[in-house]
Amino acid sequence: MVRFGILGFGHHAILRLVPSFAGSTTCGLAGMWRRDPQKAKDNAVAYNIPHNFATPRELCASPEIDAVFVTSPDALHLEHVLLAIKHGKPVVCEKPLGMSAAEAVSMVSASREAGVPFGVAQNLRYNASVLLARQWIAEGRIGTPRLTHVQFCHEAEKSPRKWIYDPALACGGPIGDVGVHCIDAMRFLLQDEITVVSTLAMKDARSGEVEAIAAIALELAGGSLGMVSVTTRAEYRSLFEVVGERGIIRCEDGLTVSRPVDLELRRGGDLIARETVSNADGYIRMLDGFAEAMAGESEFLATGEDGLKNQHVLDAAYASWRSGQKQSVARN
Repeated sequence: MVRFGILGFGHHAILRLVPSFAGSTTCGLAGMWRRDPQKAKDNAVAYNIPHNFATPRELCASPEIDAVFVTSPDALHLEHVLLAIKHGKPVVCEKPLGMSAAEAVSMVSASREAGVPFGVAQNLRYNASVLLARQWIAEGRIGTPRLTHVQFCHEAEKSPRKWIYDPALACGGPIGDVGVHCIDAMRFLLQDEITVVSTLAMKDARSGEVEAIAAIALELAGGSLGMVSVTTRAEYRSLFEVVGERGIIRCEDGLTVSRPVDLELRRGGDLIARETVSNADGYIRMLDGFAEAMAGESEFLATGEDGLKNQHVLDAAYASWRSGQKQSVARN
């Protein structure tokens, strides 16, 4: 059993990770650190977490912790990932990896030099809907992909994560928060890389210095085009659809984990295939996948290198918004 410690225990840990650790057969939640000591104490008792550490360093240095899961605000990721690696602890970091690709480069370089396993929590790569769609595309069911659209909407005011509006702590607004999921899903579905980005985005009075809505046009190396649309000003929705030469794969709620979703294949307006799948175990499968990678039994689907590639796309997306011009995506 891999004993994990969570750095930055908060809403995400409570909502997703605590239940996932409880459902995992290979990983357990052994420790935590939270910025607010009183909340940390209350959480440790409420969720029966054995060790509540006073500092991130104590958690990373503890012999009671085998691996570290970083769920702190974006601006703390670099510090926390490097701290875990310094203590030889395999680490999974929440998306986005950091505030910039330069930070992600530092993390990936440190993990390589130390020989420490490093992954990014792009849990959607373990969602049944995404894996099945990827399989259908690879099997040629829609021919060569031509257009891909991934959308993620949510209402920020309903989120307990108040720091997501703070540019000192958050990589950005919905582009950095959920757009990175859309970008990663597109890369994973198509098994292709994004090369050019063009962004339209808008702020509002509530979002302050970060964007509240964005549409990102993407060029991919294989010759297709993509679109990512995100906002924190609409009711929850997640969608992906891939239009190919001979058909369309579409999944409403495709990135959703809270209820079963329908993956559909259509040709000429006709429904050719429909399969109902559940993504409820996606987080559990991600944890188990990392444990297997630590043991050398398999390759983790969301490596630190993948997180770096996504961060390069985020950098280009924000640079495009600021400049009003297309931006090429940097290579690793």
